[in-house]
Amino acid sequence: MTSLSLPTQFSCHPNASSLPFSSQNRARNRVPFPKKKWRNRWRCSAAEQPQQHRTKKKKPQAEADKGIDPVGFLTKLGISHKQLSQFLRERHKALKDLKDEIFNRHLNLQEMASGYEILGMHRNVQHRVDFMEWAPGARYCALVGDFNGWSPTENCAREGHFGRDDYGYWFIILEDKLREGEKPDELYFQQYNYVDDNDKGDSGVTIEELFKKANDEYWEPGEDRFIKSRYEVAAKLYEQIFGPNGPETEEELEEIPDAETRYKAWKEQHKDDPPSNLPPFDVIDNGKEYDIYNVVDDPVWREKFRAKKPPLAYWLESRKGRKAWLKKYTPGIPHGSKYRVYFNTPDGPLERIPAWATYVLPDVDGKQAFAIHWEPPPESAHRWKNMRPNVPKSLRIYECHVGISGSEQKISSFNEFTENVLPHIKEAGYNAIQLIGVVEHKDYSSVGYKVTNLYATSSRYGTPDDFKRLVDEAHGQGMLVFLDIVHSYSAADEMVGLSLFDGSNDCYFHTGKRGHHKYWGTRMFKYGDPDVLHFLLSNLNWWVVEYQIDGFQFHSLSSMIYTHNGFASFTGDLEEYCNQYVDKDALMYLILANEILHALHPNIVTIAEDATYYPGLCEPTSQGGLGFDYYVNLSAPDMWLDFLENIPDHEWSMSKIVSTLIGNRQYADKMLVYAENHNQSISGGRSFAEILFGAIKEDPLSSKTTLLRGCSLHKMIRLITLTIGGHAYLNFMGNEFGHPKRIEFPMPSNNFSLSLANRCWDLLENEVHHNLFSFDKDMMKLGENERSLSRGLPNIHHVKDSAMVISYMRGPLLFIFNFHHTNSYEGYYVGVEEAGEYQIILNTDETKYGGQGLIEEGQYLQRTINRRVDGLRNCLEVSLPSRTAQVYKLSRILRI
Repeated sequence: MTSLSLPTQFSCHPNASSLPFSSQNRARNRVPFPKKKWRNRWRCSAAEQPQQHRTKKKKPQAEADKGIDPVGFLTKLGISHKQLSQFLRERHKALKDLKDEIFNRHLNLQEMASGYEILGMHRNVQHRVDFMEWAPGARYCALVGDFNGWSPTENCAREGHFGRDDYGYWFIILEDKLREGEKPDELYFQQYNYVDDNDKGDSGVTIEELFKKANDEYWEPGEDRFIKSRYEVAAKLYEQIFGPNGPETEEELEEIPDAETRYKAWKEQHKDDPPSNLPPFDVIDNGKEYDIYNVVDDPVWREKFRAKKPPLAYWLESRKGRKAWLKKYTPGIPHGSKYRVYFNTPDGPLERIPAWATYVLPDVDGKQAFAIHWEPPPESAHRWKNMRPNVPKSLRIYECHVGISGSEQKISSFNEFTENVLPHIKEAGYNAIQLIGVVEHKDYSSVGYKVTNLYATSSRYGTPDDFKRLVDEAHGQGMLVFLDIVHSYSAADEMVGLSLFDGSNDCYFHTGKRGHHKYWGTRMFKYGDPDVLHFLLSNLNWWVVEYQIDGFQFHSLSSMIYTHNGFASFTGDLEEYCNQYVDKDALMYLILANEILHALHPNIVTIAEDATYYPGLCEPTSQGGLGFDYYVNLSAPDMWLDFLENIPDHEWSMSKIVSTLIGNRQYADKMLVYAENHNQSISGGRSFAEILFGAIKEDPLSSKTTLLRGCSLHKMIRLITLTIGGHAYLNFMGNEFGHPKRIEFPMPSNNFSLSLANRCWDLLENEVHHNLFSFDKDMMKLGENERSLSRGLPNIHHVKDSAMVISYMRGPLLFIFNFHHTNSYEGYYVGVEEAGEYQIILNTDETKYGGQGLIEEGQYLQRTINRRVDGLRNCLEVSLPSRTAQVYKLSRILRI
């Protein structure tokens, strides 16, 4: 007798569809990711099949990997490096193996990145709240909070009691409490609509009446015969074999004929049966010995059956509304409840903030942190009003920090940012904002980079709905919203963060030295663990789905790509990108992140911040790249800072300026460039304005010479950085108008002062800062109206180190910069290709920008001279005052 063995592994994971886990109704767009196919299928054979196994033909490897070349970008660039090529091929093979491991537990990559739908705290339609957490090192798990008197035994899940699966996921149900005098639901699986404030379906119609209506509409006469008497067939078969007329000995039990003989006998027996209204079916055989029968039905009945719709409308009619739920039940965990997760571990009990918590108070008046159950009623929950803007061809990004965005010496809120700062950004002409420090972090002085709770917005700025309102309003004003995401490391805090989350040292992070950042005291994720990947990939998708985020800048990739965390001297040798210090698992995570984000959200924007410029950052993943849309040119701000602080004006190298800002020309269109971002102001340094205008005094701009130099260089640095680089430009909040103060977050060294943790918006009323802001606005208009960023790469045809002049063309626009500190040039020749009339459309020396106005109005229109200069057929004779820049536009073409 053949025994049937069933697997004993039990899973609370997303692929365990037999368990009634459900979140609030979130509609998901299905993406046809590749998925594992079931290998075993039921077969109905005409005769016994032979003993040999029929092998399934596999697709050729070349066909399976069609269009994929692990070293494609190296071939495209003409790079021949044996060690790097071998590394890319091995990484590609490891990625395929990793995907196979993922597909053993998940239906596809979309499900892999949707863990937030069941993990954490979720309202179930069956009047309860489900909680799920991953803690493989724990022996016991419970929820404690003010809703149960912080009891570790009232709401618990124990190992071996269907509370923990084999992967370490714990599942706890918090039942809503029946109000006094109310009777339990008549239907065991009674569902409630918590979102809509109505009672549709709660009309007094009984469940029996609904089921009868559904059956009467769905079943044709006679079709429900075996539904009403489901044991009829079994009873007849039992009577035939074991009844009084059945065989009594083994000899009387005849050999059971094959399927074909039985079928023909059945057809002969029923050939004279009267016509039936049941759907006709027949079985045919094409004559092959081992062929599988094909079941053929009547086409009319087939279409009729396909047109049938399940009686879901009646089932939904039984769902009751929010009013009915509140009348009958009190929530098991009310909105706003404080809670933590309690674990019993081999080292003893401990309490932690749930890893998937969406609202956390990390440090309230020095007390222990806790999570907040956020389930606002429909009337107070945020409802999205604005659509996402289309992604522009070029990005003008305004980087900002919500906490320091106000003028007062306090931590500003999401609502204050929405009301006061968003209109300023819109007026300034930027088309995207990039938020830093939004994800929850306990240490405010870390600027938000030591993240403790990856799924929560920082509670010091407001509620999750306040952040949704900020994003919604930004979309309404036509701006994209990017998030500076930190997946390269995590805070080492144990009480609030993920360190030693379940009592073990290797839950989310590596053990030993590899699990700790060499210099920053943070923990390093274990990217090769499928459950850690599940957590991180779901986190990216969570911000896009829940908060409508339009893109991410991945912070400090060098910290995760290399086991030395990027703190090593790089010579540029390709071997440094494929040696023993490269974390292959981290690279595979970045590939998966880009593949999943771009498949689920085609308009998403991903930006890589990597100081080592890892090869293939912005190449397609199918060609061996990492799949980012943009990479950050980190050399540009370092160059400008070095020039301003260490090099005299007359020693500035024009060639170095051009080569640094252009970067790698093969990826220039993928480059995001900036003159200064928050690093110059926050990381112990000074802003460019503070360097240019001198120390802050009662009258910091008293020196006219200092003022003129500072304003001139401030404008020129930004203009050349914006127009000579790639298709994306970034500016940090306040730098557009020359904010003169650095930023210093509250910390012990300054007695936790907030005096420098703000922005002085009142400076816009000052003439100097107002003029700088006016120039920045017109510079952004240049990007918007003249497409100075989205045009093709610039043709840099004039770089003179001796004269300190740079000139280049970008489409019909001609840019000329004179960086010389004293020399002004009259009758300076600059080459142009197209003959015609060129009009100045932007001049840094205009008086409205704080300049001297040395170029007269009559000199704004210039006609070309038929003379070859700079290797071009024509030229312009222009006036170049010192420390000024002009932008000319070809206004009329002359035909010669």
